[in-house]
Amino acid sequence: MKQNIGRGEFSQFPKLSQTSCQEDDVSTYVQHLNALYSDFESRFEDILTMIIPPWIINPYGDIEETSVIIQEELTELSTNEELKVQFKNGYQQFWLQNNIPVTYPVLWNIARKFLISFPSSYLVERGFSAVTNLLTKKETDWTSLTEEI
Repeated sequence: MKQNIGRGEFSQFPKLSQTSCQEDDVSTYVQHLNALYSDFESRFEDILTMIIPPWIINPYGDIEETSVIIQEELTELSTNEELKVQFKNGYQQFWLQNNIPVTYPVLWNIARKFLISFPSSYLVERGFSAVTNLLTKKETDWTSLTEEI
């Protein structure tokens, strides 16, 4: 996006492409995108540098580079034909089956760390928002109730 804006190509920003932009404005937009990119890099550095073991994405692939305990469970898992059918739905759905944590606890303890539903503060913020909405609603209800009395 930064390079496109720098060249004056605004196809990724439909509203911006409908207006006439001066060179100073374009430079400001590029600076903002640079700052945004830097912010994302620093906030999500741990996720960007995370190395996901290949057996999590494909438990039916090569398992030679794993520890003995993991190899045992992966070998057992790879012979389970019922689970192999479930793998066609994607590796996320595969690992989130109810029987995986019980049947393959060692694999599950490792894989679950990589299956975070939303790696950010979004869920916390959503929770705070829900509580704020409840409190605001109760305040409004209480105010209207006291006004009636």
